[in-house]
Amino acid sequence: DVQLQASGGGLVQAGGSLRLSCAASGFTFDDYAIGWFRQAPGKEREGVLCISSSDGTTYYADSVKGRFTISSDNAKDTVYLQMNSLKPEDTAVYYCAAQARCSTPQAMGVMIVEYWGQGTQVTVSS
Repeated sequence: DVQLQASGGGLVQAGGSLRLSCAASGFTFDDYAIGWFRQAPGKEREGVLCISSSDGTTYYADSVKGRFTISSDNAKDTVYLQMNSLKPEDTAVYYCAAQARCSTPQAMGVMIVEYWGQGTQVTVSS
């Protein structure tokens, strides 16, 4: 059974931190890039950042550079998203996804998603 399990969301005040996890099972983790998308209220889904499981290449949206860090633990088939200095505009449902390659966040949105995670809610209060 192919599965991406997203977890770690919650409610945090502006300036706080959260750590999201995306645990993969049922497919070969190293064959894919793992990315994070988010869907904010009243806005379209957008790619945020991604990491290539094979070589560690990463791309970040300008809006999260310097605040978010993505990492991959291939031994655990898990990707982590460390979110620091959170802002109210980061409020969204965050989805992890498996794609063929790690591309720019804009390109992520037009590439095929092979597998979707279920999403985890991040709420940042002001």
